[in-house]
Amino acid sequence: MKNIFKSIFKISSPLGLGAVIILASTISAFKYPAAEAIKLGFIPLTDCAPLVAAKELGLFAKYGVNVELSKEASWANIRDKVLNGELDGAHCLFSMPLSVYTGVGGKAGSEMKIAMTLNNNGQAISLSKDFCGLVGFKDLKKVNSAITEIKKRKEVTFAMTFPGGTHDIWLRNWMAAAGVNQKSVGIITIPPPQMVANMKVDNMEGFCVGEPWNGVAVAQSVGFTHIASQDIWKNHPEKALVVNSKFAAGQKEDLKKVMKAIIEAQKWLDNMGNRKKAAAWLSKPYYVNAPVAVLEARLLGSNDLGCDLGVQKYKDDYMTFYNNGLVATPKKSYAMWFLAQYVRFGYLKSAPDYKGIAEKLILDDLFAEVAKEMSVPVQPDMQAFKTTLDINFDPNNIAGYLSATKK
Repeated sequence: MKNIFKSIFKISSPLGLGAVIILASTISAFKYPAAEAIKLGFIPLTDCAPLVAAKELGLFAKYGVNVELSKEASWANIRDKVLNGELDGAHCLFSMPLSVYTGVGGKAGSEMKIAMTLNNNGQAISLSKDFCGLVGFKDLKKVNSAITEIKKRKEVTFAMTFPGGTHDIWLRNWMAAAGVNQKSVGIITIPPPQMVANMKVDNMEGFCVGEPWNGVAVAQSVGFTHIASQDIWKNHPEKALVVNSKFAAGQKEDLKKVMKAIIEAQKWLDNMGNRKKAAAWLSKPYYVNAPVAVLEARLLGSNDLGCDLGVQKYKDDYMTFYNNGLVATPKKSYAMWFLAQYVRFGYLKSAPDYKGIAEKLILDDLFAEVAKEMSVPVQPDMQAFKTTLDINFDPNNIAGYLSATKK
């Protein structure tokens, strides 16, 4: 490069110093091109907050990456664009890569990599006014009889957001705990931002989705919050940073920088004093486009349930993003639990390679590198655990778990 500059200087010097400066600037621009944008998708949900905060706080720039956020219409859009490389990564349902890889929610064998977990908790099952007075908050014992009563005059349909996604699995776990035969009701797929509008026109009697749409249903007197996802499994994995496999392999250092920015944003979000500001950002049309009061209330753990059920205040199990380092670790045992649900609820006819799929799709080694550099504790994995409405799950004895769920 020095020799090239000397040659240009000799040729250009008769033209004067200005010409040399212009040419030198041209060479500098050629040598140091602007960083190519990394494109991350998101669905308008409260839990896209780590990406939004990282952008608004300038954290992506701080870590030296040029990140563009792309608002997407549905989880299917996210899936397709991550797989074809139009998106380098996205805010995504934790279980969606597992669903896609196994063929439940996409072309079997398609790989989307899970880099880290973005949040815990903060989803809910909302029921229409048809259920008001028949069931209360977390009143699972009356759900089946309420469905039977409503079916005397209409079909009963529930909506979730993606086959095999987290909302689908919370819905099915809730049905199992309530003694509802899944085949006795309809289950349809609707994108999160369209849930309330579809309930308003009576397309379904209930849905499972992330906030703020459960809160919006209450605010618009369309439905009420029957149970939150943290009441189904406290501190469950919910959204993840999911990335294109080629991006993960070819731009590892860039991905690490993206993850570092997001982790710093997660810490900022778990300072409750910052959540009103986060709600104001999320309310903007180019992000979630929902009432700031609804976003703010449920971010602060205050859920107006609707249907004259009062307000439920969550003290330590509202939507969390960092939680002293408990959130971000992408656990293989959690992935294996979701895969087991696919067998349990009939999505898969036979047992998949639980451990092999989890190891293929979860970038736990990469996360460990980032965590070490950020002094974030990596959580232990492959241990048995129990959700609130389910029985004990041992990732080392999944056959035993599935056998017990049939009893």
